[in-house]
Amino acid sequence: MALTTSLQNYLSSSLISASGNAATTANKPPRSSMITSVRMRHWAVHAAAPDTTTASVEGFEEGVLVRPNWSGETPLSRLVAALISFKPLYSLLKLGARQVFISTAEKKNIPWREMTKEILESEVYKELESIQNNSLVYPDYYLNPFHAYDEGNLTWLAAAEAEPATMSMAMRAIPDASSVDEANEIMRGNWIRAIEQHHITYSGTSTVRDVLDIGCSVGVSTGYLADKFPMAKVTGLDLSPYFLAVAQYKAKRGLPRKYPIRWIHANGEDTGLPAKSFDIVSISYVFHECPTRAIVNIVNEAFRLLRPGGTLALTDNSPKSKILQELSPVLFTLMKSTEPFLDEYYLTDVEETMRKAGFVNIKSLLTDPRHMTTTATVPQ
Repeated sequence: MALTTSLQNYLSSSLISASGNAATTANKPPRSSMITSVRMRHWAVHAAAPDTTTASVEGFEEGVLVRPNWSGETPLSRLVAALISFKPLYSLLKLGARQVFISTAEKKNIPWREMTKEILESEVYKELESIQNNSLVYPDYYLNPFHAYDEGNLTWLAAAEAEPATMSMAMRAIPDASSVDEANEIMRGNWIRAIEQHHITYSGTSTVRDVLDIGCSVGVSTGYLADKFPMAKVTGLDLSPYFLAVAQYKAKRGLPRKYPIRWIHANGEDTGLPAKSFDIVSISYVFHECPTRAIVNIVNEAFRLLRPGGTLALTDNSPKSKILQELSPVLFTLMKSTEPFLDEYYLTDVEETMRKAGFVNIKSLLTDPRHMTTTATVPQ
């Protein structure tokens, strides 16, 4: 117990230190003006350089490496993998990770425990029967432990904690934000604008009739897409019926929409949905949880599902993020202990995967200090 407490204290101080260091400069302007100016500069640069494949600006800084040296097939990466494979240490890391993420979120005024309790004590369980596809066969990689849950995403606890975890992610991505709303204004705002700008530029029309969110989790990203394209029919698709049950439960209690979001329990590699039936396919924070073979299959499936001129938008950890490349050893060890396919993700050339699937107009840019949004078009 003493060792666990010590590890938690160490991880917690490292998280706070890392967040602080990421935002510190010699003569830092006031937080609100800095956030606004960074966002405005970012989009001005992107608009001025539409033919480049990558873009970044001051505030959203790329590192000097192709990917973090703690990922892939480096000696450091192999050392971390060996440490994680030692089961007693892995169990300790998993326990420490869970407690640190909860306490760190609550220090940022995210009521993690309260939000989780509210879902677990609700009538969310009644949604499972209407959402679950009992004939679905889960791919082997999906049955791995994820995010310190032994059952991965196939558990009510993971589903109940998904939204506060997502809120915490936004605060880590934008550490200077005073609130989750302000963090999401930048992180989610830049992501959604990247999708809109790409679609307007390359699709030949601004009309969006049908949107698919693959790996929608509890529907946070799906809700942003539905808000941005209110006249479109939006579908959220995920492998976890528990996540989808929470998404459907919360959607029923939210503001009514002209076109209610449709929730589907299916595999993103083989959705069973009709070909050429969507204008936009979005995949947010999914690929770092997938082996390369699944990434390839999902990209190919997205190409099949999109209409000519349709837009694919991928958002995930950026291998070129300066912040991710400079994570402290304790933080990247902690991250890798809860993400079994992180190395495969960082070794996968996502742009080349999209190119081989048939996509054109492939563009990548940092839409916040940690995450990259890659957009592409199905040829017309």
